[in-house]
Amino acid sequence: MKLHAVDLRRIAMPLVRPFRTSFGVQTTREVLLVRVVTDVGEGWGECAALAAPVYSSEYVDGAHAVLRDHLVPRVLAEPDLTARGVARTLGGVVGHRMAKAAIETAVLDAELRAHDMSLGSYLGAVRTEVECGVSVGIAESVDELLAEVGEYVDHGYRRIKLKIEPGWDVEPVRAVREAFGDRLQLQVDANTAYDAASSARLEALDEFGLLLIEQPFAEDDLHQHAVLAGRISTPVCLDESITSARAVVEAVRQGACSIVNIKAGRMGGYLESVRVHDVCEAMGVPVWCGGMLETGIGRAANIALAALPNFRLPGDTSASDRYYAEDITDPFVLRDGMLPVPTGPGVGAEPRPDVLRALTIDVETLKR
Repeated sequence: MKLHAVDLRRIAMPLVRPFRTSFGVQTTREVLLVRVVTDVGEGWGECAALAAPVYSSEYVDGAHAVLRDHLVPRVLAEPDLTARGVARTLGGVVGHRMAKAAIETAVLDAELRAHDMSLGSYLGAVRTEVECGVSVGIAESVDELLAEVGEYVDHGYRRIKLKIEPGWDVEPVRAVREAFGDRLQLQVDANTAYDAASSARLEALDEFGLLLIEQPFAEDDLHQHAVLAGRISTPVCLDESITSARAVVEAVRQGACSIVNIKAGRMGGYLESVRVHDVCEAMGVPVWCGGMLETGIGRAANIALAALPNFRLPGDTSASDRYYAEDITDPFVLRDGMLPVPTGPGVGAEPRPDVLRALTIDVETLKR
């Protein structure tokens, strides 16, 4: 397959409500989309990077720059490019996994469309629909939190994830557990907000029967995660720390986690995500699919990934209306707590031209 051109498109997606985590508040999701034009058709990918380097070192402006100046020129120069060859082609550029994932996904989308194959089939999906959870940001008050959680429970979400930070942890978790009972699947996500001095707050969460505590400490602090895991009965899950199959082997070996959150952008793409899935399955470690407030492009691909056999917990896949009044693709609609795995060719979703035009703030085209 030969690439003729690559579009780097910036769009701004207003959120239906502010989303607050331990590293800040988002009211609009700025998204970088990658479109490839090849001799067999086109394909789309979505970069998971946020507007600022707060979740990871990557951010939208940086991803745009590295794609424009380094990654895209490399793939355009390839005389015969395949999705499985993208990682090798880009191997000379250190890091920038989210940017690499976006271009790899776009190439994979084009390749699969040319063969009339869905991403789910290609990755090894075993389900036709996936269980959905929802991520709930830090609220202004416990009453506001309970009202928001109540909405999602009424909508049918199978699992609730609460964002926490020191000072917003034990009390809100207790309030949600008391209000909705022990049958509610409940977990928390700290986004690296804790350290050894504040770990007692995390140990206090053990009484609430949580599915897991996600990434309480810094991404490079496997030791502290292992210490916490040895002190509590609640499973410790890693997110930011897991960037490859090799990283997950080391984390499990050290006892730092017993559950893994897989985000394709953080892994460098869906192909490495499948390798992480397979390694975790071999080690008896369940995985689930995390989210980065994706549009329908990234959401479709995440749902396909979440249909693999070792995704044993509801993910952050969520319906389109969880974040956006209008998605750039046909919306993903929750049905009995589930979303259907796309069956169309490629990722199974593509932008609606009118909506895409209305939300676009910039387009840059690079040609061979």
